[in-house]
Amino acid sequence: MSDENREAPALLGPAQVRELAERLGVSPTKKLGQNFVIDPNTVRKIVRLAGVQRGERVVEIGPGLGSLTLGLTETGAGVTAVEIDHRLAAELPATVAAMQPEVFADAERPRLSVVRSDALDVTAEDFAADAAPTKLVANLPYNVSVPILMHLLELLPDLRGGLVMVQAEVGYRIAAQPGSKEYGSPSAKAAWYGPWRIAGTVSRKIFWPVPGVDSVLVGYERRDEPRGTEAERRLTFELVNAAFAQRRKMLRQALQPVLGGFDRTVSVITAAGSNPAARAEELAIDEFLAIARAAASAKESGE
Repeated sequence: MSDENREAPALLGPAQVRELAERLGVSPTKKLGQNFVIDPNTVRKIVRLAGVQRGERVVEIGPGLGSLTLGLTETGAGVTAVEIDHRLAAELPATVAAMQPEVFADAERPRLSVVRSDALDVTAEDFAADAAPTKLVANLPYNVSVPILMHLLELLPDLRGGLVMVQAEVGYRIAAQPGSKEYGSPSAKAAWYGPWRIAGTVSRKIFWPVPGVDSVLVGYERRDEPRGTEAERRLTFELVNAAFAQRRKMLRQALQPVLGGFDRTVSVITAAGSNPAARAEELAIDEFLAIARAAASAKESGE
């Protein structure tokens, strides 16, 4: 049979999702941010927009009953799925094996592995050295989507890009540019790793249960070269946190907890080429990095 005539692997539809949930005794909980995707067309749209390729290794957070997982594996990609719910983590391989047995054709190197963990606690050791993911594709739990995203971006330097589904309000904040009303700490920190964009919207009706908020798809491509060293990243993020914690204040006030007294703070900000009277939302991530470098230089010279 030719590839053109071969029937596409089945994905989970609404009835199958509910049947699986009932059999496992799973009731989607707001505490875990669980909203299961029940529309195969939306799953394939996400996978297509993410640009997932055969042979690529993808990390998925919160696979749930496997709707998106099956969409990823049907491309020929490998998936490392991180799931906090022990019932869902245990059942996922069986679901994929039943619907796409070829995923486990190589018993020694199956294309699906499941990590039973809170995504915020996952470590680099949870990912096999020969299967480090290069792409993040996930329907992130809405209540902790930003912390999870920042944790993974820091933890997995081999991630070259990705696409995540998040609450619309959060997605617009992540992709926001300096000067916009949505721009904040998540925007600046995400920009450290590369450019972000709103890749699309999704209907509330593709979820079970239907959430009370709208959702968007947010994509990114990682920079070819790191923006700075790890020490510079930590100090830059500390400055970002301080600046946006008091976003109505000028930098010369907001950054004092990190940089020191008034005079030293003004001196460092000025040396970095920024205006001490500016506010957090006016600065791009490179400007925060310049302040971090100026602060490190002043410290080395004993100023």
